[in-house]
Amino acid sequence: MRLSSLLTAVCVCLGAGIATPGHAQTPAKKPATAVPLPGKPTAPAKATPGTAASRPASATAKPTTPAAKPAPKPVPTAATTAPRPATPKPTGPPLPANLGSPDPNVRYRNGKTLLDQTRYELAMQELEPLTAPTGKFAKAPEAAYLYAVAASRAKKWAEAEQMLNLLRNEYPQWPNLAEAFFLQGQLSFEQGDFDNALRVLTQLPADRLVTERENMKALYLPRIKDRATFQSLLKTYPQEAALGRAYADKLANGGWYTEADKPQLEQLISQFRLEAARYTPRPRPARKSTYNIGVLLPFEFDDTSWEKRRKNQFVTDLYAGLRLAQDSLQREGHPVQLFAYDTGADTLQLKQVLALPELATMDLIVGPVYKSGSKILARYAQQHQIAVVNPLSQDGDLVLDNPWHYLFEPSTATQARQAAQFAASRLGGPRTAVVLYEDTKDEAAFGQAYKQAYEALGGKVLQLRRINSDVQESLAAALSDVDLKSVGHLVVASDGKGAGPYVLSALKLQAARTPLITYASWLENNRISLGQLDARDIYFVHPKFLDKTNPGVRRFRQLYLQRQNLPPSVFAFTGFELLYYFGNVLHQNGAAFQQQLANGGPVSGAVFQGIGYPGGTHDNQYVPLTKLERLEVEVLNPVGFR
Repeated sequence: MRLSSLLTAVCVCLGAGIATPGHAQTPAKKPATAVPLPGKPTAPAKATPGTAASRPASATAKPTTPAAKPAPKPVPTAATTAPRPATPKPTGPPLPANLGSPDPNVRYRNGKTLLDQTRYELAMQELEPLTAPTGKFAKAPEAAYLYAVAASRAKKWAEAEQMLNLLRNEYPQWPNLAEAFFLQGQLSFEQGDFDNALRVLTQLPADRLVTERENMKALYLPRIKDRATFQSLLKTYPQEAALGRAYADKLANGGWYTEADKPQLEQLISQFRLEAARYTPRPRPARKSTYNIGVLLPFEFDDTSWEKRRKNQFVTDLYAGLRLAQDSLQREGHPVQLFAYDTGADTLQLKQVLALPELATMDLIVGPVYKSGSKILARYAQQHQIAVVNPLSQDGDLVLDNPWHYLFEPSTATQARQAAQFAASRLGGPRTAVVLYEDTKDEAAFGQAYKQAYEALGGKVLQLRRINSDVQESLAAALSDVDLKSVGHLVVASDGKGAGPYVLSALKLQAARTPLITYASWLENNRISLGQLDARDIYFVHPKFLDKTNPGVRRFRQLYLQRQNLPPSVFAFTGFELLYYFGNVLHQNGAAFQQQLANGGPVSGAVFQGIGYPGGTHDNQYVPLTKLERLEVEVLNPVGFR
């Protein structure tokens, strides 16, 4: 394996491989016709803003699908209920022979093979003993570099940085040291330390990795989320062209521009010879008396089967919530017009909708719900400079480099960071943790983000372990060597039905009172009693918590029952909160509201606990942390509480 080719692979892997997949529904296969109106599933009508035919059906229309059954209430059960067996997963290519061999050359070859197989932790185990200078291994510098690559791909930032420091300090004459500086720069970028990343990259020889360096800067610098960071970096690196271009693009095309920015933007265009037409900001739209909002959802009215309607109940509920918010905004003197478009379940129909000229006249777009469509709409939003809000996804990567794309939900990584901050500030005892995460991409992202955030706050994650909650042996292996009495707290990132009963049983077996942080779905696990959850210090990551005593929640429920003759689902609440919040944002700030959102903090929601996008973030940064007290769920970090 040549280091140059490996370097390219590292750049591609880290640059594109930091996804936190969202909880999008599995798309159906059959598309529906384009642009019908909800509530009128038979004859589709082409939507044209400003015409009566384009407006959605009345909010009083009842859903045509039966209501989904509510989740069963938790009932007391034994914590030791055996989980159902799961089908074993493929094990992948065969492992190299002689793992842990005393022959360093064998271990080195094994490490490279494991790296190619994406078995990063095993690669680290093979390579680490070869890196020590005392071992006198001829390829120790190469082993150290490959170890750092494996650690970075596993997102074990601390281990990767430690090894790169050893490489630079102990092997300063290694001819490929430039690759180590390059990787160090990328690690800093990944962790949001832009100043250190640029400082490290300046230490590379001027003629080494020039193109790769510029590509890296072009990828990461647009991820800076606030003006203050840009201004500070420009003072430190005034000749950095990639930095100047990224800031100019934020000003001209990212919704940041104000008249006060005009002198600096003109200076950046002149200094870095930027194309004036591309970096000339569009006129900021004036505030209007009413705003047009496109709603792009997979209504799929062509398929009227009961199965399809049942599956799409969440879409009907979401849209019904939007319509109730429209009514509320109208009564408060903040009118918005909704224009509904059926995107179907495939990207072809979505592309047909995006080709409609009137869509480019919208002030805001809500949707879609499937990940493939979200990526297409995100590009459309950036090209046309129209803000888009995804109502359901928790995939932070969708909004990573796009100033016009927002998630209504907190991303998986944001949920982990907020939970880690809560643990660091509110939990007593040792500042140590053991983190278990389900064997899925989402939960792996949660676990990694939790570890990074908690350790940045001074804590220490002793173990970060993957589990399969459907296999009891996996749960047993994860906790077999953990002294739960001595750990500061335990984190279990799993919605699996088997995880809760087993973990509670393990805590009881060790007579441990260790605090536990987990998902709110445990409250709906009928294999765990509420009494079990109440009896311990268990804290729930609860982004969709609804306080039934809240006047807004009670009022919405009453109105929804009157209109739809069925109780509202969480999707109905989501539609209402989304439009009520962003409808008010439009009336307060106009359609280019990015900077105003960045300057504010989370605020209390109309029905949910809070919503906000401070510091230039594009996923909701408020995540309720709750706890059962006397069998009632209480919020421990209300909006405004520090």
